[in-house]
Amino acid sequence: MPSLKDLKNRIKSVKSTQKITKAMKMVAAAKLRRAREAAEASRPYTEAMERMLTSLAGAVPEGSAGPKLLSGTGKDQTHLIIVATSDRGLCGAFNSSIVRATRRKIRELQTAGKTVKLFFVGRKGYEQLNTEFGKLSIGKIEIKSRRLNYHDAEGVAAAVTKAFNEGEFDVAHIVFNQFKSAISQTVTFQQLIPLAIPVKATTEATVPYEYEPEEADILAELLPRNLSVQTFRALLENAASEQGARMTAMDNATRNAGDMIKKLNLKYNRTRQAAITKELIEIISGAEAV
Repeated sequence: MPSLKDLKNRIKSVKSTQKITKAMKMVAAAKLRRAREAAEASRPYTEAMERMLTSLAGAVPEGSAGPKLLSGTGKDQTHLIIVATSDRGLCGAFNSSIVRATRRKIRELQTAGKTVKLFFVGRKGYEQLNTEFGKLSIGKIEIKSRRLNYHDAEGVAAAVTKAFNEGEFDVAHIVFNQFKSAISQTVTFQQLIPLAIPVKATTEATVPYEYEPEEADILAELLPRNLSVQTFRALLENAASEQGARMTAMDNATRNAGDMIKKLNLKYNRTRQAAITKELIEIISGAEAV
């Protein structure tokens, strides 16, 4: 049975931890507001970019292959999965949900006879998958800047484009957590290379626009930029999801610490009362013996 001193030290330790988790929750809440605004602001632009590229791709004359980022390599054998996670922990199931979805995707592709390669953005995904799938990795990037910016996404897009041009893969997907709310994030796989064109032609694609310069020239300019834009959106969604998950996790940790402090205080009071009762019994017994 722990002594009164041990219980007091444990209560003090839990209170210190509670102060830390409460402070981390407040910091995450402040960061979440900025990250959510950035993620929501990026959605209209990226969606408009997708519509424009879909329209351009639909206007490319039949028989014209178009840029390689649009047409692909003509094969579907080697798949690259860009695993976007955080560099820090203490954010609940944010990283583990992405890692679990990536494992399922890898096994699904390997079962279908495909070759899988991995590119990591963020340290946590690399740490969790490196032991099992380290041989599949072709690169890793950690976002060092305190605030995510477009140049970070350009660095990722440039590395992926270089690997694609060198023939290391045929199809590329990025996996990230799409932000819904502070307590809800959805693991999402988005195809980046080649450009995913909807099966049904969109309304924009059927309108007889005239393009200047030619569609293929515009696509050659926009497709690399679209890769950076879509990557940036995925990273922004991830950043907002990370802060939301961290705020929720720290809130739960603060509540759990409060419950633990109540239980420890109750145990401390009972132990102290038992010790006082025992001393009184010893004093009374000694007095009666005299």
